Amino acid sequence: MALRFRKSFKIAPGVKLNLNKKSTSITFGTRGAHYTINSKGKRTKSIGIPGLESVM
Repeated sequence: MALRFRKSFKIAPGVKLNLNKKSTSITFGTRGAHYTINSKGKRTKSIGIPGLESVM
């Protein structure tokens, strides 16, 4: 079983700093829509649709 490290800090309303073992990222946005930039340069956008469940 692998151990994982992840910690998230709220910096301001709508802004979070995320730390994990391999990179650091900052997330901007609210619940339902956010934009993330990590220390490796990857950028991610996410938008949720109210009432729609994600199925995997």
